[in-house]
Amino acid sequence: MRIVIVTGMSGAGKSTALRNMEDLGYFCVDNLPVLLIEKLATMIRDSSFTYDKVAIGIDIRNGKELGNLSTVLAGLKSVGLDYEILFLDASTENLIRRFKETRREHPLAGETSIEDAIRKERDSVGFLKDSADYIIDTTGLLTRELKKEIRKIFEGTDSYSNIIISIVSFGYKFGIPVDADIVFDVRFMPNPYYDEKLRPFTGNDDNIKEYVMNSEESHIFVDKLYDMLQFLIPEYIDKEGKHHLTIAIGCTGGRHRSVAVTNILFDRLSQLPYSVKKYHRDISYDKYIKGEL
Repeated sequence: MRIVIVTGMSGAGKSTALRNMEDLGYFCVDNLPVLLIEKLATMIRDSSFTYDKVAIGIDIRNGKELGNLSTVLAGLKSVGLDYEILFLDASTENLIRRFKETRREHPLAGETSIEDAIRKERDSVGFLKDSADYIIDTTGLLTRELKKEIRKIFEGTDSYSNIIISIVSFGYKFGIPVDADIVFDVRFMPNPYYDEKLRPFTGNDDNIKEYVMNSEESHIFVDKLYDMLQFLIPEYIDKEGKHHLTIAIGCTGGRHRSVAVTNILFDRLSQLPYSVKKYHRDISYDKYIKGEL
């Protein structure tokens, strides 16, 4: 029997994860009192029901009982029941925004601020994150992207890594993305903007990609950038403990060069055992026709 403890920060997507796991055939129980975990697991194992996959949602709502979880989990192993821990996390800024948008109260809010409640929760569930088998940082993740990560882990149809890499193209005219961990400037590359026939196209089009990459410097830069990221990403995982890395690629308007390089980098990094996604922040044609680019 496969037992998964689904836990993490309030607002990070535990309920969504449990729904997705239910779709994968898991028997799911949310907010189960900690002291009932072993009883439930043994009952399911010894019953006539054919549940071979169980997901149990445990979080800060358990209150002081959460401190007994390590002992309870040790008890599971003592009776021959192994388990895995899935930890859902997100940045504090992202969690604050989610609580404000949904107008839901944080379980620890009371008379304190949301930020203080999140800080207290991080302290309380830190031991679970440290012992987690899988960590998903949902900062910036869409629901369908979280579903994809869940399936990678629990369907076994694709490789999974405890880091999600976001590659974002942007235009310096509109500012550097605030959540960028690493920023690269590609304004030295050939600029299609000055060719009126090419100007309406974007870096998603083959003719723009060919134009941007039609120089030795462009090819050298992309090759060296890829080599450097192959070195840096494991360092961010091991040394910084990151689970979500945002790489920003910028040109003047964010429509041609940065988009082309982002696409190339995305294709290359997708061949590595990481979860990679891309986003073109400033590619909008509306900005172009308004003369903002």
